[in-house]
Order: sequence, then structure tokens, then C-alpha cells
Amino acid sequence: MASLGQMSDYEIRLIRIFKTVVECGGFTAAETTLGISRSAISQHMNDLEGRLGFSLCQRGRGGFSLTEEGKEIYQAGLTLLTALETFKSDVNALHHTIKGELNIGITDNLVTLPAMHVTNALAELSAPEHEVTLHIHMEPSDAVIRGVMDGHLHVGVVPSVNLPTSLEARHLYDEPSYLYCAAGHPLFTEDDDTLRCADIAQHSAISPRYPLPIEARQAHDALSLRASASDREGAAFLILTGRFIGFLPEHVAAQWVAAGKMRALHANSQHYRIPFVLITRHDRRPNRVVDAFLRLIKSS
Repeated sequence: MASLGQMSDYEIRLIRIFKTVVECGGFTAAETTLGISRSAISQHMNDLEGRLGFSLCQRGRGGFSLTEEGKEIYQAGLTLLTALETFKSDVNALHHTIKGELNIGITDNLVTLPAMHVTNALAELSAPEHEVTLHIHMEPSDAVIRGVMDGHLHVGVVPSVNLPTSLEARHLYDEPSYLYCAAGHPLFTEDDDTLRCADIAQHSAISPRYPLPIEARQAHDALSLRASASDREGAAFLILTGRFIGFLPEHVAAQWVAAGKMRALHANSQHYRIPFVLITRHDRRPNRVVDAFLRLIKSS
């Protein structure tokens, strides 16, 4: 007797034909449903019986009827085909439902960026059809980099400055920064047309204690650095005292500019751009949540 221990698509097709024949009540009635001739159905049935090693049905002048073995094979076939359909449905559901966690590290003061690639991707990932738990860690860029490298974080968003070669970086956007002063500062009411860079350089400025590209460092070095800040929020605090000038990302300063509490100085010359990137480990393991997030970032 031939074994069906390892079933191919052909054996499954034979069982599907057998199921249809039984439910139609015979070979002739099954012709239309199956779209094949009676002789072809008969050949398929003979093939299945040969593979199983026993007769499945009686056919002839007495009409169509199942043998005892045929009845059991029919029931077993129903179980098999139902299991296959369940498996197929489960696999299809996996393609539409994403399950798991995403640990993402983001450097400070990015939520007000007009380019909301990360926000839009997180919105898609947390849609009702998915089962994703999001964990956001707001940390300095060096902490985000360490977290991605040691596996504590799946992905990170940081400035593209001094990145280790073990990390893969995907460009997100460029963040423009300008030199600002606050209301009450001597330069606040000065006209840009008469204000010289040499005049600006005489006023107390803020030195950043966070990673910056060379272009940004050079812009700071041209100023009289007499205070420092560990992050952009700290720089904003000092600028708002009216005693210091300092660089801030345009989107961070926007709320105070709109309120008339802050203004940019010599915007045409006193500015730089910082590229921000999404980082992952080069040797990271496959992860459906992370892969989906990266696809969403790319499409955004």
C-alpha cells in the first residue's frame, strides 16, 4: 500500500476531487462542478484508491455509494482540508497583523518638527489591526546610540554625528537652526540690514555640550561663548533670559518667535542644518515589528 505520510499538492488535489464527488453524489454530477470530464474524474479516483490501497466507492448500474473506508477517508479529508484553510487564513492574517514591541530612542526636542515621519510611522504601527506595544525613550543622542548598539533599543533617531560603523543609518530629514536672541536683549530691536556679524560676535553666546557636525561647531566657535547648555531646551532657557544669544532649531524656537519673545539674527548667514537619521544595528536579527516600522518610515 502506498503511503500518504508525506503529502504533495497532487494528493491534496485528489482528496479535494474525492470530496466534491461525494458531495455531488457521483461522477456525472461532479463534472460541472469540477470542470473536468467523467473519465478524468474516474482516473483521479482510481489514482487515489491506488495510493491509499483500498476502494473508496461503488460506482456502476447500482449507483454511487461510499465504502466504509470511503466514509472514513471522506471525514478525514474534511479534517485535512479544514486544517489547510485554517492554516492559510492564519498565515494571511499574519501578513496584515503585526505583533510585538518596538523600543525606540529619540533625542530631545524633535516632536515639533514639521516633517513628522516618525510620528506618522508610529501611528500606522499602532493601528487597531496590529498588536504592537510602543516604548519611546527620550534620551541624549549618545545614550540612544548606546541603547541601539547593546540591543536595549530596536531603533534610534539621532543627529548624524560620529556614528559607529556598526550602525546602519537611514536619512530622515535635515533640521535647520538659526541664531536667536530674546526680547530684552540689546540685539532684539536691531535691524538686520545694519547689524554686522562682528557686532553679533561681541555678545555673550551659548556653547552646546551635545554632538554637532563640523559646520555647526564652526558657527558656534565664531561667537563669544560664555555659557553652555547640555541640550537644546537648556539653550532656550538661557536665550529667554535676554542675556545670551544662541542657536536653536527653527521648529523649537517657533513658539517664542510667534509670541514675539524671540527673533532670529542675520538668518541669511547665521544658520546651519543638522541631518537626522534613523539608526539600527547592521547585524540586527529579523524582527517583523522593526521591519514594518522601517518600511513605514521609507514610505512616509
